[in-house]
Amino acid sequence: MAGKQVGTISHYYDQIGVAVLDLNETLKVGDKIKIVKEEEEFEQEISSMQVEHKEVQTAKKGDSVGLKVDKEVKRKSKVYIL
Repeated sequence: MAGKQVGTISHYYDQIGVAVLDLNETLKVGDKIKIVKEEEEFEQEISSMQVEHKEVQTAKKGDSVGLKVDKEVKRKSKVYIL
């Protein structure tokens, strides 16, 4: 697996295409990530993210961030930075 795990998806809001990511590493807008759950995986660049409903450029370990995702994701999906 290329990249370092930065967190795990804790929730997905399908109506708005937003995932909640619990971070165990720092993440910033512009980073490229890979989301993996069993055989399903996809990559995307982070275009925006929110912490407690406020736009942020950088989120740190321990934060729960909301981010718009290109595809549906499942709870407990692992997220890697590329």
